[in-house]
Amino acid sequence: KIKLPKKTARRYPAYELYLYGEGNYAKENKNLLLTGIPVLFLPGNAGSYKQVRSLGSIALRKAEDVDFKYHFNFFSVNFNEELVALYGGSLQRQTKFVHECIKVILKLYKDREFAPTSVAIVGHSMGGLVARALLTLKNFKPELINLLITQATPHVAPVMPLDKYLTDFYTAVNNHWILKAQELRNLTTLSVAGGFRDYQVRSGLAFLPRSSQHDSALSVVSSAVPRAWASTDHLSIVWCKELILATIRAFFDLIDENTRQITEDPKKRMSVLNHHFVRHPAKMFEENPEAFTELTGTSTWITVKASKWTYSVYNDSDGKYFIFPLASHRKSYSHVYCENTLLDTSSWIYGCMNSNSPMCLEATDLSWRAELLPTTKVVMLKLQDHPSLSHIVVQVPPTVGNKYTLDCEFFQEDSRTVQLPVTHLFSFGLSSSKILLNSTGLLYNVQLQHFNRIYQAFKIYIEGHCQSLKERKPSVYRLHIPWSHEDSITVAKVPSLTEISAKLHIAQPQNDSRIPELNIYSSSDCHYEVILKTSLLQVLGQMIRFHAGALPVYVVSNILLTYGGQLSTLVSTGQCSDFSLELVRTAKPYKVEPLISIVVFLQGFNWFREIRESLSLPEMDAAVLSSWDAWFPLVSLILFLFGTGIAYWSGVFFSTSLRLFSSLWLTLMR
Repeated sequence: KIKLPKKTARRYPAYELYLYGEGNYAKENKNLLLTGIPVLFLPGNAGSYKQVRSLGSIALRKAEDVDFKYHFNFFSVNFNEELVALYGGSLQRQTKFVHECIKVILKLYKDREFAPTSVAIVGHSMGGLVARALLTLKNFKPELINLLITQATPHVAPVMPLDKYLTDFYTAVNNHWILKAQELRNLTTLSVAGGFRDYQVRSGLAFLPRSSQHDSALSVVSSAVPRAWASTDHLSIVWCKELILATIRAFFDLIDENTRQITEDPKKRMSVLNHHFVRHPAKMFEENPEAFTELTGTSTWITVKASKWTYSVYNDSDGKYFIFPLASHRKSYSHVYCENTLLDTSSWIYGCMNSNSPMCLEATDLSWRAELLPTTKVVMLKLQDHPSLSHIVVQVPPTVGNKYTLDCEFFQEDSRTVQLPVTHLFSFGLSSSKILLNSTGLLYNVQLQHFNRIYQAFKIYIEGHCQSLKERKPSVYRLHIPWSHEDSITVAKVPSLTEISAKLHIAQPQNDSRIPELNIYSSSDCHYEVILKTSLLQVLGQMIRFHAGALPVYVVSNILLTYGGQLSTLVSTGQCSDFSLELVRTAKPYKVEPLISIVVFLQGFNWFREIRESLSLPEMDAAVLSSWDAWFPLVSLILFLFGTGIAYWSGVFFSTSLRLFSSLWLTLMR
């Protein structure tokens, strides 16, 4: 526990600041003579300050690996496990306390050789929002934070807008970030969402507001993060080992060798985050990789003229270079695609400039254009974009004990891109779209046409048929959403039938015409059949995911309509009718639906919005959701019917419970 100034401790008696440590490191830092790089962890709603241990522990192991050349000091704030997602009154107080903590942390490093001038922050859930709110404080200096990583933080809006404090806090934070976007250029922000397993904060809310600065903010879903490729629930995002490793690796790559602190260069910070969280080339991060590489050694050079090539390596004691002349392929093919199942971090594919000999001594390293997938690393080049390349070279280094495969093929883009129109929402899974991929290529792109709204949800079945029964590498299926980093990856053994769910976290922006794709990284001797059907259950799931906050309102409106019916029968007949019977008689959608539709329509006019604001009425849920492209057709009617069902069965449950308990009570009293 870090001792705070008396004034701060008196003003915030419920809050505390801690430094994380374990083993010898903890003993050495008892006297707080710190020499590392400060990182502050902020827990979320009802979160514990002890959740920092996952980050702190793995960072310590990595520091041991580099003999403490660099290390991080992880601090954590104890917010007394306050329920800030349910009551927004504490958020402002938490934000001010974090500001005081940052000042205290930086004072601990005073007069050190490499003293930090800023702090990196990791915030889970509402802790990420508190970190963003620091910049709204009047006396806060933006240069005190250089990096902000948020985990499953609802940035766009509260999950449940339960009070005015919460909605006002969100409005203030988001407006400040939009208006002061230029001032925030030096702050690099990464938001990681949990994906479909996070039932508390849907990933669409975790994407930083679109109009905020693009060049220093990045939003990703954990299912798209290289080497994680998994969705996490709301709590496990804090201790998911693959995500923690990506975060800590990024922290170490962000260190500036001269200052021994996190780099001040925003471009380098973004390129490190892109390397670890968006597209990993299966190489260690280098800020400025060398433009040319010398291909030396006593390796054998082998020319390959075929348009399709496979090579299996096992205990290869001599290194080899396979050289592919491009001149003969440029007329017939548009792309070249290569893959390598050896998942090490060394360079393996190069491009030669105007080489006429069967050898190429100086080449450009194309391994930086590779992308890491769960079972392979792949490179795809458009030949037209590289007119100066005369050859492509694939290197097989001397290997002992490693068994892996290299594949390359030249192809025409049109032959590998197929279009699959998605089925209509109201087909209810009865009809399907089907396509057969007959050619024996290594890569297919299936474009899912008209898949752009969040209320669309499909099941995609991919069946692989292979010509021989030999052992082969698994196929990788990637659902690629081009307008946001929310890809999901499935690995399947072939031959097999694989089921993939296709649904969106964010609808297609209005000015974006790109099409979602299903990328199939296949085995060369396999055929695939792709069948797509609308999944009614998942459509309802999307509806609940986006509109669950409005459901209690519909339940209450059903109950109020029933009470109204009971009162009118009480007045007219002198008797109170049964709740369930009255609900069936009076709770009708046409008493609610037209009013909602009229208000949503009027919401489009400025004069109506001004009247609503002058009466201090809160913003309508329906209006907010239509502005995010998240308002479903018929959603209000469906929610009303859900509300009727919940109200009806709640009534049955309560009346049965009452009869049961009253009969027990009578028996005991007698």
